[in-house]
Amino acid sequence: MKNRFKKIAALGLVAVMTLGLVGCGSKSSSDSDKDKDKSDKAKVGVSMPTKDLQRWNQDGSNIKKQLEKAGYTVDLQYANNDVNTQVSQLENMLSSGCKALVIAAIDGESLGTPLATAKEQDVKVIAYDRLIRNTDAVSYYTSFDNYKVGQAQGTYLKDTLKLDTEKGPFNIELFAGDPGDNNAQLFFNGAMDVLQPYIDKGVLVVQSKQTKFAQVATADWNTEKAQSRMEAIISSDYADKDLDAVMCSNDSTALGVENALASAYKGKYPLITGQDCDIANVKNLVKDKQAMDIFKDTRVLADQAVKMVNAVLKGEEPEVNDTKTYNNGKMVVPSYLCDIVTVSKDNYQKVLIDSGYYKEADLK
Repeated sequence: MKNRFKKIAALGLVAVMTLGLVGCGSKSSSDSDKDKDKSDKAKVGVSMPTKDLQRWNQDGSNIKKQLEKAGYTVDLQYANNDVNTQVSQLENMLSSGCKALVIAAIDGESLGTPLATAKEQDVKVIAYDRLIRNTDAVSYYTSFDNYKVGQAQGTYLKDTLKLDTEKGPFNIELFAGDPGDNNAQLFFNGAMDVLQPYIDKGVLVVQSKQTKFAQVATADWNTEKAQSRMEAIISSDYADKDLDAVMCSNDSTALGVENALASAYKGKYPLITGQDCDIANVKNLVKDKQAMDIFKDTRVLADQAVKMVNAVLKGEEPEVNDTKTYNNGKMVVPSYLCDIVTVSKDNYQKVLIDSGYYKEADLK
């Protein structure tokens, strides 16, 4: 009887141990599956040029938020407008296992080394807002129609000054963007295609005589550089003349011009164009210190970039609406162009506040 009891006890102990092992094995397997699921989520690198401009902070934040919502791990980096920093950050993204890159290039021709690595590793590259040039490593491009941005700015000045009916002459100055940004030339060309005929006729006069892109470009889209140049122009050309308009390609250059006018100009206040609808500029729009702005909804652009990432990582073709325009010197990059909206004091409430892009308190 005693021996029989020992046998039963031993069998019970074995059963308990077996159950324990089964339980441990089940838990380990579950944890392993979870770890596997986690490790299988693709990592996406997002490279933005700088935090110095409001719009890039919004772009980076929007893309990261939407990619994470879609289940991706995101490495978001800002390069402080330094090309070497951006190159280094992209190399680190590739070495850390990123399967796709979303890149807003500082200089569209200076990313050759990391892009060559991306192509070797079959990492898909989405050029974001700025076309990346002279490489066949770019898969797709998403932006706004940047030529139309310039056209809209030029058309606003043409219509508001009534250049087709008024003889003028009207004095105008020109402020373009960074020479390394492919879009800067597109903005400028779009505006000048509207304005140049009136300059040729003498209806518009550039007193500084600075009309070529190289003369009016603003390195890094820098507000202080635009302000310094505008102050020099005011001093040399507008001490005793009125300035009727300033064609500024974006809001950071417009803000520099507006600062210069506030500190150094005594004449009739000019019409000033802009782009991006930065908060400081929208405030100036409301105060009649800026005549118009171009709204490029970064939420829409970020959404399009995320759709492209989703498609390429699934081995699918993303939606594009332009397969002819954007030749980067090596290839025509399939592109998706988002719509722009012209904003003035009359419609900023509807376009910017009612749409939820800003809150009323942001503009106070």
